[in-house]
Amino acid sequence: MKRRIFLLMAVLTVALAASAQQSRAVQNRPYTDLRPFHFGLFVGTHLQDLELLNVGPQTVVAEDGTQTTRLISAEQDRWDNGFTVGVLGELRLNRSFQFRVAPAMLFGVRHLTFYDFTGSKTPVDDGDDGTTGVLLNERIQNIKTAYITCAADLIFASQRNGNVRPYLMAGLNPVINLSGSESDILKLKRTDLYFEIGAGCDFYMPFFKLRPELKFMFGLTDCLDHNHAANLRDENLRVFSNSVSRATSKMIALTFYFE
Repeated sequence: MKRRIFLLMAVLTVALAASAQQSRAVQNRPYTDLRPFHFGLFVGTHLQDLELLNVGPQTVVAEDGTQTTRLISAEQDRWDNGFTVGVLGELRLNRSFQFRVAPAMLFGVRHLTFYDFTGSKTPVDDGDDGTTGVLLNERIQNIKTAYITCAADLIFASQRNGNVRPYLMAGLNPVINLSGSESDILKLKRTDLYFEIGAGCDFYMPFFKLRPELKFMFGLTDCLDHNHAANLRDENLRVFSNSVSRATSKMIALTFYFE
């Protein structure tokens, strides 16, 4: 027990010593946070996902009037990565709060898989025991994404400790979708809105301020284009397009700001 107490005191002593040493360090760019407004640029990467709500069984009427029931399930089966580039303008509200506007371009791709549980199936060998099963029909669609975004964030920062200053942020991020094709199975709307929340840390360098930031973005609207299925030229794809009733986007973004 005494050994544990001694070890805890030693750790606290080292932590306090490191904090004191950090506070006595020469501050780089000591007046940079006193500017009422400043600009910067940023680059980053992100992971994007699309949550799809499937409608379940569908009744399909053929040209001869016969009806069949189709069950198709769609999903984005992995987190797909992309990259981000943009500029920022930041307004100092007071000692702790800043308001940031950050127009950007986001590029990436979404990998969607459609599983047809009622279409024709292919026999497959399940193993060495001679048993056989069936392989579901699958259709793959890669949706290229190119977004124009303009995040508006409120930043709450702690007091600067030497050349380090952590902060929390939250805001809204409207986006304009520049991608999409009339031949795609699913098509997303031209506009969407994200709520974003995250954390970061300012590192004061001799000639600039580096700000790595991790944030989570949640789509607030249904971003699925519900009129797209009726405009598909390939009628065989309509049952796949109609299998989804709602789509909601989300992202995880790691960004590096240079100010």
